[in-house]
Amino acid sequence: MGKDIIKQWGFPLDNIFLAAGPCSAESEQQVLETAHALTEKGVGFFRAGIWKPRTRPGSFEGVGLKGLAWMDRARSETGLKIGTEVAEPSHVEACLEYGLDVLWVGARTTTNPFSVQAIADALRGTDVPVFVKNPMSADTGLWVGAIERLANAGLTKLGAIHRGVSSALEMRYRNAPAWKMPIELMRLMPEVPIICDPSHICGKASLIATIAQEAMDLLFDGLMVEVHPDPPSALSDAAQQLTPAQFVSMVADLELPHEQSNSATFLNRMSELREDVDELDSNILELLGKRMDIVREMGRLKTEQNVSTLQPHRWQEIVQDRVNKGIGLDLSEDFVLQVMQSIHEEAIRQQEADRVEGAG
Repeated sequence: MGKDIIKQWGFPLDNIFLAAGPCSAESEQQVLETAHALTEKGVGFFRAGIWKPRTRPGSFEGVGLKGLAWMDRARSETGLKIGTEVAEPSHVEACLEYGLDVLWVGARTTTNPFSVQAIADALRGTDVPVFVKNPMSADTGLWVGAIERLANAGLTKLGAIHRGVSSALEMRYRNAPAWKMPIELMRLMPEVPIICDPSHICGKASLIATIAQEAMDLLFDGLMVEVHPDPPSALSDAAQQLTPAQFVSMVADLELPHEQSNSATFLNRMSELREDVDELDSNILELLGKRMDIVREMGRLKTEQNVSTLQPHRWQEIVQDRVNKGIGLDLSEDFVLQVMQSIHEEAIRQQEADRVEGAG
């Protein structure tokens, strides 16, 4: 559905929606060379950063307005549609003046509702397609809210871009993939097309193909990939940019799964397995309900004896025991820990609610 919507916006589309181009517009020659290399490669629009919000001052922060003129020329010469990131009303005004075909709101901007509202107000009365990147934190509500602010301003061509979230943990990727965020967005806003930005998730060109395939396996509507004619010389995010040839090769190797199969054998077996899953889920919920009955009784005993709701040593014992049991059942440590943390939070909530009600 999402890809069909994007096609209705006037973007060329084959099997997958693609946005590609350099992290930053650095020179007219670089912009034109990249755009020509991407012509007739199935690219929906040519992307390039004009204003770059850097973490610290003194680094390359984009070329500014002259970059829009370079992109406009690239559009004239190649026929590619063009798009860039906007972070404030003055950016919007400049892009509208040059007639950019698509805009997107960056992760740093999505984090600030005041900034998103200012952009929405600047776009009021237009109908340019606008994509919204997820915020840098794992806050789906901020992401949804940003899209809603643009919709409330009268914009109808709205999409989302998933670029992962920041994490203080050492990991393989630059940003944690955090797939549960886009999956939840798909549930909350099924009419909004969503594309993946594997470049910012990975931070390394060698990892991009893997994340791009994962996005396809999760039924994303497309990809936004950073492509540079000479990545080592790039003025921003050099490590995560592909060459045009690498980009074309990666796209050609992508496998695009279907949401359903017409095989009767497949459908019948899936129906049986889903019934089993439904029954098990029902059993799990009933067991959780019984667990909370016990938790509330424990809470009443704690209240009578003026014992704290939180029992740190007992919680430590539970975590260690359940994680070990989960690993023995081929469940990941992270998964078991998340499940137990959620159960523990609900147990604390139930006991505190009874304590407050009893005090009242």
